[in-house]
Amino acid sequence: EGSREMLNPAGAGLGLSVCLSVCPRRALGSSGRSAREDSWLKSLFVRKVDPRKDAHSNLLAKRETSSLYKLQFHNVKPECLEAYNKLCQEVLPKIHEEKHYPCALVGTWNTWYGEQDQAVHLWRYEGGYPALNEVMSKLRQNKEFTEFRKERGNMLLSRKNQLLLEFSFWNEPVPRGGPNIYELRSYQLRPGTMIEWGNYWARAIRFRQDNNEAVGGFFSQIGQLYMVHHLWAYKDLQTREDIRNAAWHKPGWDELVYYTVPLIQEMESRIMIPLKISPLQ
Repeated sequence: EGSREMLNPAGAGLGLSVCLSVCPRRALGSSGRSAREDSWLKSLFVRKVDPRKDAHSNLLAKRETSSLYKLQFHNVKPECLEAYNKLCQEVLPKIHEEKHYPCALVGTWNTWYGEQDQAVHLWRYEGGYPALNEVMSKLRQNKEFTEFRKERGNMLLSRKNQLLLEFSFWNEPVPRGGPNIYELRSYQLRPGTMIEWGNYWARAIRFRQDNNEAVGGFFSQIGQLYMVHHLWAYKDLQTREDIRNAAWHKPGWDELVYYTVPLIQEMESRIMIPLKISPLQ
């Protein structure tokens, strides 16, 4: 950085031409020396990147907790959605309430607006990856769950999941009464912009706390990477509209939106309705 002001394309070209005219023998030296000089010259114009002292996940996630989240998307055959919901409502609480399984069902929904005939499940694993491995190992030995997966598989068109961590500055997702609708806003960020996104949203979240609409904020660790998910709760669609419009009247919100929009490659919004067994109602 200290030598940047003396570097410019015109100056660099002039210096090189002087060297060639004054020192012809050097210019006609070995190809190895010429390659080194070219490499050095190119390095002057390469943007330097400061080394990170820690992983992004450790800089952004809550340090006082070690919870890992799993977000599941199940695309259900349209004629099977009712049977799918009934099956999930019978089996999932048994896993959620089982004391020997270190996991909790945070919420389960059907998509209302967005991708249709879709179920969304959010799980928390207390203790991180070891807890996830323990649950998966025990479920493989659980005959009822094995039968559940087999029956459920016959109802699905496709499914995918992601493992997530929660942003340190977001609310902890805790059970709440209803009735509510939920919005899951999913952002595909440009690679390398997660820290920048976190810095802006650490300030932006305060603009969205007045009506208790903020449920949780997460970023992906495994699955589709550089994904961010914001989960919001509203009484109804009109309340959602009113709350979102009110944010634009708060000084500073428009500026934060202005700076975060260029970080996004794609974004998607789902409006979801909770199932009866969902702790988030």
